[in-house]
Amino acid sequence: MKKLLVVIDYQKDFVDGALGFEKAKTLEIGIYNKVKNYLDNKDKVVFTYDTHYENYLETREGKSLPVPHCYINTEGHELYGKLNEFVGAENTFHYNEEAFGIAPKDMIKLSEDIGDDIELIELVGVVTNMCVISNVVTFQAQYVNVDLSVDASLCASFDEELHHKALDVIEALSVKVIR
Repeated sequence: MKKLLVVIDYQKDFVDGALGFEKAKTLEIGIYNKVKNYLDNKDKVVFTYDTHYENYLETREGKSLPVPHCYINTEGHELYGKLNEFVGAENTFHYNEEAFGIAPKDMIKLSEDIGDDIELIELVGVVTNMCVISNVVTFQAQYVNVDLSVDASLCASFDEELHHKALDVIEALSVKVIR
């Protein structure tokens, strides 16, 4: 079975930077081990990067969440901790996203890059009620006949109640949530 792991926005600014929170720090080893396992099995891994520019505070998101974060080419934009080891690794794909989910044009390129033989997509990362759920919807729309799952133990939000509500919505979208 061909599998794809999607690691959503596990970047310094979401772990110990501008929008960092304690729960995010606890995910590092679990996500690292899962990525390593996928790559050891010759499966593919996508890393998404929340990506903003100097005009962020003028954007719709910036007006709603006025905390500068994940500016491209800054330390806060980089993968957090041990996950940096996977930058440039074989079978990894790295995509900047300028909104909560990967853009349709980038999803088309991603689909071409990873091929059409994927049978299972698993998602992990932060923030569950924003970026994770948005990417679930995007991947579900692109891969209509592929099984999707979310490993809840490797997702987190700065708001535990919204984290659980998002997982409930994800489950209602016919995506398996591993709790």
